[in-house]
Amino acid sequence: MTLLKAGQKIEVFVRHCHYSEVSAHKKRFSGYSTRRCFENLISTSTPDKVSITFLLDTFYPMQEPHFLTVQRAFPVVSFKGGTETASFLYLLDYVASLNLSPKTIVYFLEEDYLHRPDWARILQEGFSIPGVDYVTLYDHRDKYTAAMYADLTARLFCTPSCHWRTTPSTTNTYAMRFGTLIRDMQTHRAFSLDCRVSRDHEKFCALREKGALLISSVPGFSTHAEPAYASPCHPWGDYFFNKE
Repeated sequence: MTLLKAGQKIEVFVRHCHYSEVSAHKKRFSGYSTRRCFENLISTSTPDKVSITFLLDTFYPMQEPHFLTVQRAFPVVSFKGGTETASFLYLLDYVASLNLSPKTIVYFLEEDYLHRPDWARILQEGFSIPGVDYVTLYDHRDKYTAAMYADLTARLFCTPSCHWRTTPSTTNTYAMRFGTLIRDMQTHRAFSLDCRVSRDHEKFCALREKGALLISSVPGFSTHAEPAYASPCHPWGDYFFNKE
């Protein structure tokens, strides 16, 4: 199994915003905040494996400074988007402009996710599986409960630390190599154009039709911070009561 060489890091790009019309209606864990998700990401990341850049959509004004703007440990790129799709399209353009190696693992992350310790090593293991194009650490609960997935089948893989399954789609939080991103850029853009919220399910279905392979860790090493859809087999809500 080949993991990252010494000196290579996972490049993480996290989208934050002053206000999200997409997130405003969602039911969250008790004690939830995007700041706590930020603190969880930092506490579960190691500088030798991970480089983090934050992108902050400042379209909506705030009375108080956003917490990202008062920290100095990580770079913050500010821009004015206003919608989820404007934010994601800006992310695509920003990352595509970087001089990264085609083999660099790039991790797109939204502001409302939690991670288990050692997630970066697990993510690296996912990319050691031959033929894998995209990796998510979020084990979608709806794949086990939704009627549309009653007949869902999957290929299973095994790496030293966990199992993996193929999955038809994921959210706009996922990882790929930089070369894969550039190869599939037209598809990533297409499903965020002319709408306010990216059609991520349709995007990954389209990528699958083109032969791209998406896998998810089982159990999940990350989760969207919505109790009803949280990755199974881990007490995610505990984090908001007890800091790691």
